[in-house]
Amino acid sequence: MDFILDPFRSVYDMSTGIALAKALIALALSFVLCTLISVVYRMTNQGGRYSQSFAHTIVIMGVVASLVMMVIGNNVAVAFGLVGAFSIIRFRTAMGDPRDLATIFFSMAVGIACGLGYYLVAVLFALSVSLIVYLMARFDFGRMPARQTLRIVVPETVSHEGLFEDIFRKYFKQCDLTGVETVNMGTAFQLEYSVQLRDMSEAKTMLDEIRERNGNLKVALLMTPDSGG
Repeated sequence: MDFILDPFRSVYDMSTGIALAKALIALALSFVLCTLISVVYRMTNQGGRYSQSFAHTIVIMGVVASLVMMVIGNNVAVAFGLVGAFSIIRFRTAMGDPRDLATIFFSMAVGIACGLGYYLVAVLFALSVSLIVYLMARFDFGRMPARQTLRIVVPETVSHEGLFEDIFRKYFKQCDLTGVETVNMGTAFQLEYSVQLRDMSEAKTMLDEIRERNGNLKVALLMTPDSGG
């Protein structure tokens, strides 16, 4: 039995054992940190676009990046070989949200830091950026106020200039005319506004007041998606 194990014992020296221990630490740390990134992504995901497979991909890409950096080391030939190998990979699924792409780069950066042995940098980077991402989601950073689309039909015989100005000042924070078109075979105009209501509970009262001005013709308030993503 010894003659079988002797070649392995000669190869496995102290330096090999240290290198293996470092590799295991790097892989384990990248797995833990990228799992944290995946959890934060799940907690902060908005808009119903969450995908379990993408959460798995975050972890996998970080661990793979860590392994790749350990394999490359300072070997330029290996680096070029890996570039050539990865160039044949084609990803068929396009990311619809730039935040998803940023998350992938985030996990890969953590994996690269672990693979290069910068463990403290990897931990501090993962924790600080994860905290920033969580706080931005928690406080809804960057979200624009919700706006609505108001459509009013007025008879062609009625001048709409300033017709609803006092109502708009009363109920809207912002109001911008975005379009005018003829309807009902040219017998009426449809005015379209981009508006921001002060209080959604007053929407019915506002519509009733507008109908008193436009001859009880059609008035519609449409909810449009906000700019928060």
